[in-house]
Parts: sequence; structure tokens; C-alpha cells
Amino acid sequence: MAELPTIHPVILCGGSGTRLWPLSRKSYPKQFTRLMVGESLFQSSVKRLQGDGFEAPLIITGEPFRFIVTEQLAAAETDAQGILIEPEGRNTAPAVLAAALWLRARDPDALMLVAPSDHVIPDAAAFRGAVRAAIPRASAGDLLTFGIRPDRPETGYGWLELDPGADAGAREPLGLARFVEKPDAARAAEMMAAGNFLWNAGIFLFPVSAVINAFDAHAPEMVAPVTASVEGAAQDLGFARLDAQTWAEVPDISIDYAIMEHAENLAVMPYSGGWSDLGDWQAVWSESGPDDDGNVISDHATAIDCSGTMLRTEGNGQELVGIGLKDIIAVAMADAVVLAPRDQSQRVKEAVAALKERGAAQATEFPVDHRPWGWFESLVIGKRFQVKRIVVKPGASLSLQSHHHRSEHWIVVQGTAKVTIDETVSLLSENESVYIPLGAVHRLENPGKVEMILIEVQTGSYLGEDDIVRYEDLYARD
Repeated sequence: MAELPTIHPVILCGGSGTRLWPLSRKSYPKQFTRLMVGESLFQSSVKRLQGDGFEAPLIITGEPFRFIVTEQLAAAETDAQGILIEPEGRNTAPAVLAAALWLRARDPDALMLVAPSDHVIPDAAAFRGAVRAAIPRASAGDLLTFGIRPDRPETGYGWLELDPGADAGAREPLGLARFVEKPDAARAAEMMAAGNFLWNAGIFLFPVSAVINAFDAHAPEMVAPVTASVEGAAQDLGFARLDAQTWAEVPDISIDYAIMEHAENLAVMPYSGGWSDLGDWQAVWSESGPDDDGNVISDHATAIDCSGTMLRTEGNGQELVGIGLKDIIAVAMADAVVLAPRDQSQRVKEAVAALKERGAAQATEFPVDHRPWGWFESLVIGKRFQVKRIVVKPGASLSLQSHHHRSEHWIVVQGTAKVTIDETVSLLSENESVYIPLGAVHRLENPGKVEMILIEVQTGSYLGEDDIVRYEDLYARD
């Protein structure tokens, strides 16, 4: 038996996940959160595509998430063969083409498996088996998409129509007749009953040469700017930063619309194992395994006479109690709470739009701000002051910086801080403090082996994060 070619996983790691607000927000989308038990969806996706026959993944993400990606890869004890940074999100087609061009330069015969970073597939071994079963058809030059055998007339997914007579339960690639847009309830019921339709999982397998040829044939206007952006990519701390000027010329379009709906060399690999894109809180409720009363209850949440309900609290020291609730989603964070009937949980995105209209920071900003050196959160915000908790990882350092509009007072509450203020360098232990005058050039470092935590009190006329003048930075931030 011939040895199967190696698969190069390409993990798409952008998007905002507004339907899972408030836990998922633009500044910290759902793929990085621990929606399920244990690890993040991104980490689960990376681990799922490991093992014999799989190369290290190529990650495509955005500028704000690059250090979150590297931190979560390290926590999962996984390396990437590359991390491409998109200057801005332009949908899946440009991302797939950029990945194909990047891989072709390293392995012209590569097979690439394109997968979102925010799906749940509980049986990783079964999914890898489906991928291996699809390899011969892909190696022959076909563009493979993966279809999920449906268990309900779902209106939130696109569907795939198989060739006449095809068996949706087959364990081998099948002919694909056409893509079907998200249907209404009646049409979804018809397709479910017909038996020759699958859900479109948005997962693809193809040779880099075949997909690049498909772009040449069906989206030629995209090829030149994406090629220029990849060739002009700048190496930055282990990232490949795609050229922003040429990337801005790329159309914003999905791989389905740009290529898959026009190509003739298509096939679909059915998959009958568990799968969910966790597209709303109802999906999270379902995948979390409701108890005998249909409830999903987090730590620090209490259900009294409730059924079919999710009670989830993320706030530190916060208790959430539901009494007499039926089929309700309740998710509470320190700065935002959502309550909705379970069957209307997809409408959470409407709430995000309304909050954006009002200019509420909670619409997009996560209460914890993740940085390459650690993270911080605002505890109290006043008109001319702000109190933060700052956590710095062992060996990490903030940039050498100054501020035009604020002074700061630091109080160490855990670990040891190395503090630079102009020409003075000092070490602060727990319960020691220091004052940083307005305009002083300063730096905060953690020289220890444990996390260093301090409380920062800012005072001044303007307290925004853009009031930072950086002079030196280990992480090459502007």
C-alpha cells in the first residue's frame, strides 16, 4: 500500500463570534475562550490535526491576536510551521490563497487541510480518519469539502447537495451537485427528508496547486495582490506579516463564493461523527451535556426549579442564581449580562449591534486585555482616575514608555517587580509601591519565576491606552 502524502493543516483564526457575546468579543473572540471544559477551541483544533501524516499547522490570524496564538500554542505544547498575520480580515478566500502560496514555496506538492479554529469535533481520531479517506481523491486534483450528516433541519448552516443516488452515510468522497445557501425552515425540512444533503462544515482539503489553479480560473483578480502581499511579507518575531498595502486591494469574499461554487473538480467527504460550529449559546448548551433537567450550570451558578436552562457566570466572586426558569440562556460577566430564550439565542448579535450603536465598549472590548507580557483589567474607572490589576508573566517585560496625560502609582501585591524610572532601577517586593510622574520614562519587568501582580492607580486628564510613547519593546510593537 502506497504511503499517504503528508497533510498540512491550515487553521483560520480570525473572526469575532458576536453570537456568543459577552464571552466572545471582537478583542477576544470565541476561538480563544474556554467555552467547553479544559482548553480553548483553538487549542482543541490544533490538537485535533496532529499525529501521523500531519505536519505542524500553518496559522492565519490577525494583528491583535498574534501573541494570544503563540501563548496558547505554547500552553498546548505545540509548534506551528508558520503564523501569517493578516493586516485586516478579508474573509476566507484571500486567507486560503495566501496559505496556498506560502505552502507552495516550501512544498509544491503539499496537500492543505483548511479548518476553522472554533469548531467542536469530539472524536478527533474519527475526524482524522475521514481526512485520510479523502486523501486519494484530493491527491488526484479534486477540491474536497467536508459535509456533516445532519440530525435536524438546521437553518443556521449552508447545505451541500450530493449527486443523485449518493449515500450521505458513505465513508468515502462523493460527487457534489451544488452548494445550498442557509435555508428557511420548510426548505431545511425538505432537505433533511430527502437524505442526499449534508451540512457545509467549511472544512476543505486540496492540493495547493489545484486550489491556486482554481483561483487563476475563477478569481483571477485576487491572485496578483495576494501574491504580492505574500512575497512582500515581513518577518517579525517569528510571524510573517503580509504586506498591508497590497492586501488592501484584495476583495472581501469567502472561499465558497470565490471558488467552490464555480469549480467543476469538486467532491465532498461525508462525516457522521459529532460536530458543531458553536454558532450560538443554544449550541453551547447542547454540546455541554445538559443534566436530567436539561440544565447546564457553571461553577458559582445555582438553579432552583429550572429546566432546559443554561446559567453561566464568568465574573470573579460573582454568584448567579436562576429561579423557575425554563429554556433560558443566562450568561453573566463582570461588565455585561445576557438573558434570552434559548431558541432566540442567535439574536445576541442584534444586541451587539445595538451596543455598538450606543458606543458601549462592552460590544467589542473584553474586560481582560491580553498582552504579550501578560494581561490587565480595569477594576474602577472614574472621571480622572482608573484602577487596574496588572499581571506580568515570569521573565516578561512591558515596553520602555512614557505618558503625556497621566501619572501612575504601582503597588506590588504578588511577586517581585523590577521598575525603571528615568535613570533609576529598583526592585519592589510585595506591599511596596512606587510613583511614576507624568512624562517619566519607565518600564515594568518581572525578574522572578512566578507571576507578578500589581495594582496600578492612574490619575490624569486622559487615561486611554493610546497615550503610550514606546521607546523600546521586546515584542516589536509600534
